[in-house]
Amino acid sequence: MTQPVSVPLTVFEQLTPQQQLEHLHSVAERALACWGLRSGAGLTLLSLSENATFRVSRAGHSEPLIMRVHRTGYHSREAIRTELAWMAALQQQAGVQTPQALAGSNGDMIQSVKTLNLEEERFVVMFHLIPGAAPDEAELIAPFKRLGAVTARMHNHARGWTRPAYFERLIWDYDGCLGQRKHWGDWRDGPGLDQAGKALLEQVDELLHTRLLRYGMGPQRFGLIHADLRLANLLESDGDTRVIDFDDAGLGWFLYDLAGAVSFIETRADLPQLIDAWVAGYQTQGQLSAADIAEIPTFIMLRRLTLLAWVASHANTELAQSQGEAFTAGTVELGRKYLQHMRVETAEAIQCAMLTDTLYG
Repeated sequence: MTQPVSVPLTVFEQLTPQQQLEHLHSVAERALACWGLRSGAGLTLLSLSENATFRVSRAGHSEPLIMRVHRTGYHSREAIRTELAWMAALQQQAGVQTPQALAGSNGDMIQSVKTLNLEEERFVVMFHLIPGAAPDEAELIAPFKRLGAVTARMHNHARGWTRPAYFERLIWDYDGCLGQRKHWGDWRDGPGLDQAGKALLEQVDELLHTRLLRYGMGPQRFGLIHADLRLANLLESDGDTRVIDFDDAGLGWFLYDLAGAVSFIETRADLPQLIDAWVAGYQTQGQLSAADIAEIPTFIMLRRLTLLAWVASHANTELAQSQGEAFTAGTVELGRKYLQHMRVETAEAIQCAMLTDTLYG
């Protein structure tokens, strides 16, 4: 087995968590001038996971702005340009409300801030605020139906959108999720994963690969997706669902967006009802074949293993720490159920084929 390559820590990664936070706040402070804002404008950290997101309060303005300070080494400038272009096109051409980027004083929507002593350069983007609140986790049936409809509109737009010449995004195929590229790391490093759990998930991984190859990557099944439509990235206002945080948007299976919607809630007792609501909403704006619907468990399992890899590789984040070994145990149990489900499906298909041969052979 090939041994993993040890990647040296960057200077930033060698800082303490408090020092990292102070540095990111410093980057945000220095970036304000790129939009003609004075240093010292109100900066409030909203979230810190992959990127740092700040609320920016401006004197004389009732509406704040949202600043995103990007992590290093994940996206190129062209990849971020692509993200912003699709977000703008979705709002203008498909009526999907998304945050719109605000150009800086130099006319560029993507600014960069260098920190010489840390040997790094970070991209920074400023967005107009869009109103709304995350869906209530206690009442998700109606929100999931609305999300299904919005997702179908996004997919319809993606299929017909003329991509810019500079188009560049991550690819969330098998290799990007679990295979050679592994954008988020290796699920085998999941916290508390024992040998029995690893052996079971190896079977799951192999079956996923087989079924995804069979399902294929035709243009009706694979294209530009959001890739992270979980509850934290949705805002609802007056019955309208708005979509935020396109940082992971890229090329992938369209059904991966359904799997993204149930991220971290895959073990809910009402998951079948949520999926049914999403499918019903989707089919008001788009089409899903019987083959698509049959493969929904595959994509939910694919996403769950990819999330396990993320939890393992982002152990210093608050979200990963809140999941811990319980997330690994839940993933193993989901994998066990997935294998059982697919065995039953295969047995039923064989019985159906035998019956057909008996009647019409």
